[in-house]
Amino acid sequence: MTKSIVQRDERCFFCGRTIGLERHHIFPAANRKWSEKYGLWIWCCHEDHTGKDGVQYNRKKADSLKRLGQIAFEARHSHDEFMAIFGKNYI
Repeated sequence: MTKSIVQRDERCFFCGRTIGLERHHIFPAANRKWSEKYGLWIWCCHEDHTGKDGVQYNRKKADSLKRLGQIAFEARHSHDEFMAIFGKNYI
């Protein structure tokens, strides 16, 4: 399991809970493997992950995480590399 480069603590990124955690890959679907490879994921409780207002269904939350993920990635790699892998600028 690759360590997250976005979050250090093993607690829900949104509410701080420490039990029942799930991994949320910041760049899903076809980019999920890259999220895993580069540590672009966070911990979420079930409610904040897939609940009614969870990041899976809340575009505002998802887009905010994509911005944070890009910033974290580009602190370690180049913007050009980010664009080559993910194909979209979120900043």
